[in-house]
Amino acid sequence: MEAIRSLLFVPGDSERKIAKAQSSAVDALILDLEDSVVPQKRAVARELCLVTLQAGGPKPMFVRVNALETPDALLDLAAVVRGRPYGIMLPKCSSARDIRDGIAPGATKVLPIITETGASMFGTATYRQTTPRLAGLLWGGEDLAADIGARGNRDAHGHYEPIFELARAFCLLAATAALVTAVDAVYTDFRNVEGLRAEAAAAARSGFAAKAAIHPDQAVIINEVFTPSADEIVHARRVVELFEGSETTSVVALDGKMLDRPHLTMAKRILSRVRTG
Repeated sequence: MEAIRSLLFVPGDSERKIAKAQSSAVDALILDLEDSVVPQKRAVARELCLVTLQAGGPKPMFVRVNALETPDALLDLAAVVRGRPYGIMLPKCSSARDIRDGIAPGATKVLPIITETGASMFGTATYRQTTPRLAGLLWGGEDLAADIGARGNRDAHGHYEPIFELARAFCLLAATAALVTAVDAVYTDFRNVEGLRAEAAAAARSGFAAKAAIHPDQAVIINEVFTPSADEIVHARRVVELFEGSETTSVVALDGKMLDRPHLTMAKRILSRVRTG
């Protein structure tokens, strides 16, 4: 999932919003059958999602189904797998067992949300070596706040409270261990452009490679932040070239600085995020 920087949640029962999302700057869509669809409209949403998937489009499409312990989950899966979605997003995962037991064998990718309950925090270390279809790991702070009884997940300055920073860190570390993409949670204040930019930049510095969005306009900033700059790409290529030309040493010099193997790893990671189209 290296080429995906932004993923947009779209209500699965809104043809208008799905069409708008398809023409937006976002890299991938998440057709939502869970939180953004009221229970009485889920049957209609399933049909619309299937039609949308079968029609195809310019962007990869995930479908967020309802939590596996709910009766709606199997109905969601039965309805949309015929459309061959790019992936299934599983909410409220408690551990890797939900992935192994919940999705039938096949080529469809899986993107779980792994921090939406207090109990799930203790399962974040289990996603390593679960399935080759694991596309990434996403964390969420809204459901977690509700589950633990928090009055909010941010302080007066807009920064995450410590327990939610912990969830964020656990997601990043779990994704690193599983060798998959770490996806940062949504920024709900969609009109706060600078707040979004600052949060996305902090996530990118930390090691996240993508961020979820709740409004199409957020995709432009997210894509910009998670795209390596021209200077970063040039520097990364120079690092790789130096190490390739110095097979007998683990240390090279560049612009007056000594670089070792971790710098090579970082350079290759930057180059893996360069989009070709």
